[in-house]
Amino acid sequence: MNGSAPAAGARRSLRDWVVDFLLFLLAVVFGLVMSEMRLEVYPRPEKWLFHLDQVAGALGCAALWLRRRRPVGLAVALTVLSTFSETVGGAMLAALFTVAVHRPPRTTSAVFSLSLVAALGFAVLRPEPEDPPLLVFLLGLSFQGAVAGWGLFVHHRRRLAASLRDRAARAETEAALRAEQAQHRVREAIAREIHDVLGHRLSLLSVHAGALEYNPGAPPEDVARAAKVIRESAHQALQDLREVIGVLRAPVGELPQPALADVRELVAESSRAGMEVTFGEDLAGTAPDLTGRTAYRVVQEALTNARKHAPGARVTVRLAGAPGAGLTVEVRNTAPPGAPGAAPDASGSVPASAGPAGPTGPAAAAYGGPGSSVPGAGPGQGLAGLTERVALAGGRLEHGPDAAGGRRLAAWLPWPP
Repeated sequence: MNGSAPAAGARRSLRDWVVDFLLFLLAVVFGLVMSEMRLEVYPRPEKWLFHLDQVAGALGCAALWLRRRRPVGLAVALTVLSTFSETVGGAMLAALFTVAVHRPPRTTSAVFSLSLVAALGFAVLRPEPEDPPLLVFLLGLSFQGAVAGWGLFVHHRRRLAASLRDRAARAETEAALRAEQAQHRVREAIAREIHDVLGHRLSLLSVHAGALEYNPGAPPEDVARAAKVIRESAHQALQDLREVIGVLRAPVGELPQPALADVRELVAESSRAGMEVTFGEDLAGTAPDLTGRTAYRVVQEALTNARKHAPGARVTVRLAGAPGAGLTVEVRNTAPPGAPGAAPDASGSVPASAGPAGPTGPAAAAYGGPGSSVPGAGPGQGLAGLTERVALAGGRLEHGPDAAGGRRLAAWLPWPP
């Protein structure tokens, strides 16, 4: 008796047919029992009234097949008929139960109140000879109250089950979104590491390869030395790539990470590649791992962009900081040779008037002249990721042209006491 009420026009399932048939059968049995009781009480009842009661009961039972489409209208009609008809009482109880299960409690309360009025009317209009009207009314109240209460219980249980299903579906959706966001963050971390690591190594390869291309007739020992640098840089790039791809198999914390002390080797590596780099530091103590790693990436990105977009420029790297005061990282480069007044690119912007230039210092002497920057190099895309990295570390990043025509990239990072 707790079958669902599908929308109008929807096909009944086998379970719906079984439930509807049982309700119809119970209503018919109830009507027959009430008719038999009426004949026992009144051996010769009024024929027209008895027949009218039988017709109302038969129509009420037949109308139960429409209870799924019009539950409220059917319940109201059967309730009104129950004011004078005893045989329609079973059908009225079935309709009241349907309303309680499938309609809001407010609607159920209204229909139930109407059924109480009908029960009172039946007790007054059709009193039994030996039963007082109050007893008849209380009997009807008990039946109708039990049916309505049962229907409301089923209604709230179904709403609770639906709420739990919706909550489970939302939790599953939220879990999928969190997993997707986590994957997105991992992809961003991998892309950032690849940009930081491989961009630096590949820019070294480009400098030496460009110098060899510019001066193919260089002495064999210089060519061999340049080829050795290219081979070592390519090997190191492969090693760095393996470490970065390791993010897919292990947490980031388990991978080897650069520290602030590695900045000196980074600068020395760029110097060996032919860049003119001046390094200075004024540090009081050992910086935290996150601060040192972020500072390393800032210097790496600045040197890579200066090497790619402002070849031949002089670069100055300076570190200063102390516990409680924070760590300041500053990288400056001058305008590249052959482009007077142009703003070179330590922070990633390419001057429109900057022409080809090559490495200076030992590399320039070995290769016999200027090399070329990375072909097709455009404005650096690493600044967005670098700004995010610095912000995640609790610091701030600044970049842009300076008064001397060069460019400046500076970052401040927290250094707890």
